[in-house]
Amino acid sequence: MSFYCWKCGKKIEYPVGSRVMNRDTCSRCDADFHACRGCQFHDPGKHNQCAEPRAEWVGDREAANYCDYFQPNLILMAGAERADTSGQHFHR
Repeated sequence: MSFYCWKCGKKIEYPVGSRVMNRDTCSRCDADFHACRGCQFHDPGKHNQCAEPRAEWVGDREAANYCDYFQPNLILMAGAERADTSGQHFHR
């Protein structure tokens, strides 16, 4: 599995079948991977800022958490791929 850091856009490779753990961080910028900002359900426009209605409130959207609904954000992956091909860094 591969995805991109939500903060700096670095491509991250994980072995097939493995999960992003809550203490995993980016070696480039030290951002937590298992954070709301990197999750496909993160949506600041929704109640609780999350598209998953059963998720509990998380105060710091950029810090690691224990949410069972976390999934790497596919939209961030697409944005990072575009940024990587242009030579620019991806920031959100």
